[in-house]
Amino acid sequence: MANNIENDLGLQPIAGLMIEHGLKSNDLVRNSTGQLTHKMVSRAVKGRRLTPNIQHKIINALNKAVGKEYELKDFFNY
Repeated sequence: MANNIENDLGLQPIAGLMIEHGLKSNDLVRNSTGQLTHKMVSRAVKGRRLTPNIQHKIINALNKAVGKEYELKDFFNY
């Protein structure tokens, strides 16, 4: 069975949000209430497809770091 799902989707909007707010991967890992790693954040920025659970961990960490309420559509274009 062929798996035609594209896993590498290019730079994601989360990269722009992190630059806009002057955040590094470490800032998101530090603000995470779940187990979020630098590798997960890096994969999100580079456009690797993530599970919904990891996506929500990243969204929650960035929202906590900047004090805003961004939504899933603001972070990823897939």
